[in-house]
Amino acid sequence: MKFFVDTADLAEIKELAATGLLDGVTTNPSLVAKSGHHDFIALVKEIASIVPGPVSAEVAATDFDTMMAEGLYLARIARNIAVKVPLTPAGLKVCKALSQQGTMVNVTLCFSAAQAILAAKAGATFVSPFVGRLDDIGENGMQLIADICQIYKAYPQFKTEVLVASVRHPGHVIEAAKMGAHVATIPPSVIRQLFNHPLTDKGLAQFVSDWQKTGQKIPIDSDGKVQPLKSGRA
Repeated sequence: MKFFVDTADLAEIKELAATGLLDGVTTNPSLVAKSGHHDFIALVKEIASIVPGPVSAEVAATDFDTMMAEGLYLARIARNIAVKVPLTPAGLKVCKALSQQGTMVNVTLCFSAAQAILAAKAGATFVSPFVGRLDDIGENGMQLIADICQIYKAYPQFKTEVLVASVRHPGHVIEAAKMGAHVATIPPSVIRQLFNHPLTDKGLAQFVSDWQKTGQKIPIDSDGKVQPLKSGRA
């Protein structure tokens, strides 16, 4: 499973990219507004320079002509831009046109398997089902992921990847991976939760304590550089 981070915060993106675990980034108008960045195009360009994988940048319009113009503009920012469009008739029309030109397209705001079929038929690179928002209204968001994965597997001609969005906790990520979803786009806070387990913390504390009792050290310089290994027998 590929991990995208769902944020427009440059500091968060840089920190997570440094781990080597990040495969892409998704943004949306709400995340951009939250970031406080006042130049959307410059922001997207910088994100695309940090992360070599797909970076989703969303159009702002809702009509076909304006969406198409915005999509073409966004696609020119960088080669790894995935133009993000809403799952509406106009959005899917834009998706079809851009996909035929070789542009990656992320079809967002998917809430049903029927919508996911339409996105695949329109040639979407990614479809983004929002699991958390379905959970919020008493529906089963993960069941939607299971349904889409099952449908897509039945039709090899569908090349669209399932990008699990609106992730609220590590359980969403694990269940999506078990179902075979291709991507999860995850808030930074939830990515950090994936590292956590009390037994890991407990085990590490024990290892550190036992090592300190030996009085030994691994020979490195004060500046962190590795010292040459000693040759011969002690």
